Amino acid sequence: MLRTSASRVLDDSDREEVLAILDADPVANVFVASRVRAVGLSPGRLGGQMWGFGPRGALTSLCYAGANLVPVNAGPEAVNAFSERARRQGRRCSSIVGPAAAVARMWERLEPYWGAARATRWAQPVMVTREKSELPADPLVRRVRPEEFPVLLPACVAMFTEEVGISPDTGDGGALYRTRVAELIRIGRSYARIDDGTVVFKAEIGAVTPQACQIQGVWVHPDLRGRGHAAAGMAAVVEQALACFAPIVTLYVNDYNAPARAVYQKVGFTEVDTFMSVLF
Repeated sequence: MLRTSASRVLDDSDREEVLAILDADPVANVFVASRVRAVGLSPGRLGGQMWGFGPRGALTSLCYAGANLVPVNAGPEAVNAFSERARRQGRRCSSIVGPAAAVARMWERLEPYWGAARATRWAQPVMVTREKSELPADPLVRRVRPEEFPVLLPACVAMFTEEVGISPDTGDGGALYRTRVAELIRIGRSYARIDDGTVVFKAEIGAVTPQACQIQGVWVHPDLRGRGHAAAGMAAVVEQALACFAPIVTLYVNDYNAPARAVYQKVGFTEVDTFMSVLF
């Protein structure tokens, strides 16, 4: 059995402390910080719990426990505490994702209880840019309109299936995934180039804080790859992200995806950290 100091479930009274920890590394923590800033720490609104390590007034580490399990600023003691809570609770998440060292230690402790993962992405470079790309932006990349949801959705499903290895339609029939796609369109964070009803390129800005925003779901139609659409499309999305959302644009990518890494570097992204993901 795991032996460790205890973690605790946080609530809205801990919000300022939590944000101070999250804002200390706005790139690594952009996903969790965006959730907390949007809805607070109440589990009903957050879509999960926020666990804290350290006494009230002296928190050192966090772990978001929702659809994803995400350790934040978690050293070995904190990882042990969060792993013990996760073990007792049983697996409720579809992935563990975050800084590679913390996720690797967490998975080492949870795998004997949770069983084998469907996939493990051991190294996912975290990349950032603060400047508009020197590459020409594709002028046809724009915000997706709500009435274009039926056109965009198949591209989103194809991207998810290609990236994650399973369809988002499994489980609940894809209802939650469709809701998320529609929501990103509604709030103006879904971008695409659509030519005659065909999605050529697409990407979303999945998380936003005052300090940073995170691009996700980058995809080019398979029949149109190798023609420069990814670089020109990303240059357009970066330009829009910097103008509309935050002064830092970030993303993370699988280390083995050499073509994507090359595109992002060409656009102006640099590698600053490494994530790891365990997928169930």
